[in-house]
Amino acid sequence: MATPPSLQIDKLREQLDSAEIGQHPVEVHGALVGIICGGAAEQQWQQPMRELMNDGQALPDALNALLQEMHQDVATRLADPDFGFTLLLPEEEEPLATRLEALSLWTQSFLTGIAVVQPKLNQSSADVRDVIRDLAEITQVDLNVGDDEESESAFEELLEFVRMSAILCFTEFVLHAQAVANAEQDKGILH
Repeated sequence: MATPPSLQIDKLREQLDSAEIGQHPVEVHGALVGIICGGAAEQQWQQPMRELMNDGQALPDALNALLQEMHQDVATRLADPDFGFTLLLPEEEEPLATRLEALSLWTQSFLTGIAVVQPKLNQSSADVRDVIRDLAEITQVDLNVGDDEESESAFEELLEFVRMSAILCFTEFVLHAQAVANAEQDKGILH
């Protein structure tokens, strides 16, 4: 059974506080997902995370272990053909303004993470460039919202857009790149 987001956030917040890193857990998760979606290889995601979280300095073992666990979970979920990937955000019981602020922070960190590891971001497909522009707008969303059904519905649409945008970036920068590399390797074997 999956760990509820609130427990994951609490566990990560505890490790961040212990390491005296002043980031919100959703920012850390967003940056991690951005780094993964940007195509950082299995062994190359840790240094960009250290740069974004701790000015490149080593992280405490417990925090590092938690990030390793999160990395594995995110990579597995992003590659899931049933789109099992979800954002680490506060649960529905939290006020909508709190969840919207967390979504904005997550999205901003995602964009930072992907930009750090993807030097060809502005040379990506038109769809990815459009999505990146739209995500940048989401980071500027007005946090003055009511807890009404219409606002909740709009939040759910934004959340789904951000989730699918991350999957689109992962598909282009990771899955497509792997397919191209495999095709190139197959050509080399055939000739």
